[in-house]
This record gives sequence, C-alpha cells and structure tokens, in this order.
Amino acid sequence: MKVLLKQDVENLGYAGEVRTVSDGYGRNYLIPNGLALMATPGTMKQAENWRKKAEAHRAEQRREYEALAAKIQGVRLVFKARAGESGKLYGSITTAMVADALNEVLGTEIDRRKVGVDPLRQLGEHKVVVRLSAEFHPELTAVIENETEEAMAPVDETAVMDESVAKTDEA
Repeated sequence: MKVLLKQDVENLGYAGEVRTVSDGYGRNYLIPNGLALMATPGTMKQAENWRKKAEAHRAEQRREYEALAAKIQGVRLVFKARAGESGKLYGSITTAMVADALNEVLGTEIDRRKVGVDPLRQLGEHKVVVRLSAEFHPELTAVIENETEEAMAPVDETAVMDESVAKTDEA
C-alpha cells in the first residue's frame, strides 16, 4: 500500500514523502493516527505543501537540538547512593533519575527514554548518552558517590576540643 506521510515518522520517512508500507501498518496505525493518507492523485497535490512545512519544522527543531546538545555536553551530575564495600550500589540510578536531575539542572524537559544507559549500579564516574535525535547524541557524566562516606568521615578533633574548652571557660 502506498501512503503519503503527513508528519515525520521515525524509521519510515519525512512529511510529504510517498512510502510503500504493509497494508496492516497503513490501515491500522498510520492512517488512524493521522500520520499518513492513502496516496491518491488528489493527495499528491498536498504533498508539496506538507513537505515545505515539515522542512521548516525540522530546521527549527534542529536548531533547538543543537543548542540543547551544547548545554548537555559536559554536564556533570552527582548522585548519592548507599553502596557496599565493593562499591556496588544497594539499588541503582535509573534513567528516570538521570533525566530528572538533568531537567532540574538545565530547566528543560527531556524524556527519560532519551537517556541511553542501563541502570547504573556501581560507584564512580559513568558516561551517559542522551539521544535527542538521530543526529545529536551529547554525553554527560554521572558521578555516583557513597552517601555513607560523610557519616564515616573522620571527626576534626581540634574542633571538638575547642568546643569543650569554650564550655569550661564559660563556667
């Protein structure tokens, strides 16, 4: 079945293009969701109009992704998590947690499904790729630190001694 795409469809084509797809895909998904029309001589006249609109939209989206990729590149996110002696986390840092932290830092709205990493389960630095589009894949660094290190940090004895001296001087 030949269809005329009304919108860009991932892994298929861009708006205004005519594509051959299976009958089921065209009838059950593309046409009902408003992504395509059956290719007829009448709809082919509309193709150029959709193609121009889609090209303008893609150019605008490309500029947005380029700016966002520049912001994301080199960002360093720090997470605190409990870990065992071997450095293995008791839980994991998920893509949703990375996306939420990134959105908070940049003030953007990046979907967790665009963050391309398996759940992080080890202390240390990890490279995380964000798939904005087929063209833009900026990398950020996720640092996972043990949250119990602060509790185990050695106490500054001089500060403790100074406080006890101050209390005895007041009396």
